[in-house]
Amino acid sequence: MEDAQIGTDGKIRRQPSRGMYVLPSLFTAGNMAAGYYAITQSIQGSVADQSYFDRAALALGIAVLFDGLDGIIARMTNTTSDFGKELDSLADVITFGVAPSLLAYIWGFRMLPLMAHPEARQQIVHIGVFVCFIFLICGASRLARFNISINPQPRNPGRPGKKYFVGMPIPAGAGVISSVIHFQHGSPIDSPWIALVWLCLLLFTSFLMVSNWRFWSAKEITLGKRHPFQLVAVIAFIGALIVLYSEYMLIILAMAYLVSGVVARLAYSWGRERRHSTV
Repeated sequence: MEDAQIGTDGKIRRQPSRGMYVLPSLFTAGNMAAGYYAITQSIQGSVADQSYFDRAALALGIAVLFDGLDGIIARMTNTTSDFGKELDSLADVITFGVAPSLLAYIWGFRMLPLMAHPEARQQIVHIGVFVCFIFLICGASRLARFNISINPQPRNPGRPGKKYFVGMPIPAGAGVISSVIHFQHGSPIDSPWIALVWLCLLLFTSFLMVSNWRFWSAKEITLGKRHPFQLVAVIAFIGALIVLYSEYMLIILAMAYLVSGVVARLAYSWGRERRHSTV
């Protein structure tokens, strides 16, 4: 039984039944299940069996899909609720905070082979623990800021009305980690120099999550526009490429999204300096 309610625009809208509110939460539960699976796979991974790391990375990629779908379903069915928002945030902390930070540590630092100087390896591992925790706390802080923000303003606002996130979303941060690991087919880092590069990537991703830089939200993409068929065709084409060439497509998409925020920030800074120089 649906209830009628008058919206802010004066139109009468039907309220969904109580059972419909469970639907977005099912996708949130799928998000959390994928994160839990990624954790179990990460702790079983080893140099002898690298497939565990690859499965953990793929599970995080699937979790990103679930995370996007629960919000889309909630908006389409008009079943957004405070409970759903809180559950989604808690699921994101587990799936996109705890799971990728644990995977990043075990895959990138703990699996380092013994070196000529064991003390140096131990130092890298210890620093890796700290950096992975930084990723976790930055991701949790990003979620907390998002939950309490009413009208967040980025440092590079761009055009008025443009849909954006302030700071890189935590699912995108987890996507950076999982895409790199899947690109390597789960093969752990075996060089201290590569481990240092991995450490820098984790730190930079952590910084982007708590930054005030603009990242595209894709919320303006809807099937209700004038050409929904073209949009569905593009999404299907990209989905097919991801299925066929997942190790290449996922890292391209993850890194392109990361770079997009950096480019937007640099473009805004360059434009501001140019405006000031002409005054």
